[in-house]
Amino acid sequence: MGHAGRHAGRDRPGTDAVVSAAGAAGTLTVTVTQLEMTARPARPAPPPPLARHLLMRAEPATVSFYRYLYDTIGANWLWTDRREWDDERLAVRLNDERTGVYVLYVAGVPAGYGELFQESVEVTDLAYFGLMPDFIGRRLGPFLLWSMIDLAWARPIRRMTVDTCTLDHPKALAHYQRAGFIPYAQRVVHKADPRLTGLLPRTAAPHIPLAG
Repeated sequence: MGHAGRHAGRDRPGTDAVVSAAGAAGTLTVTVTQLEMTARPARPAPPPPLARHLLMRAEPATVSFYRYLYDTIGANWLWTDRREWDDERLAVRLNDERTGVYVLYVAGVPAGYGELFQESVEVTDLAYFGLMPDFIGRRLGPFLLWSMIDLAWARPIRRMTVDTCTLDHPKALAHYQRAGFIPYAQRVVHKADPRLTGLLPRTAAPHIPLAG
């Protein structure tokens, strides 16, 4: 599972429609769904499916380590926003006290990460969330998602938000809804295909057709 981005420029992927390359030449037509949670879920997070796991906050994440996570996880979902940021801008974000990057390790190996951003005193956004390719399909997604939800609601917030779009894992939207998020808005955006602009290799995300 992978996802990222919110607001027009972020790359959070998800699936509530089919990705289309029918927009302007070189662009992908993407449906973005915004979701929210206005109360902490009553049930606890599911137990971890694998032994020898550790969820640890990077305090703060270094630029090089963050790029390793972001680029490795995001390539298959066409994440590009943070690739477009220079190191200085990214370092400012990672060192912002409102940002929390939490890395899931399995047997000492990074298996995925989640990124929370405190948009206001009452609102926390799940800005990024995804698993490393080798760990997809091992039932780690629900555990990591619920862990991020618990971390967000450990603060006295009133609302948690997340976006997902049609570039994400096909089960992303359903996972968010099962966890308690409710869709409240949807929009269509046109995204330049990063495989045609040079941000990503043309072989990235082979399941998504290249924009014409």
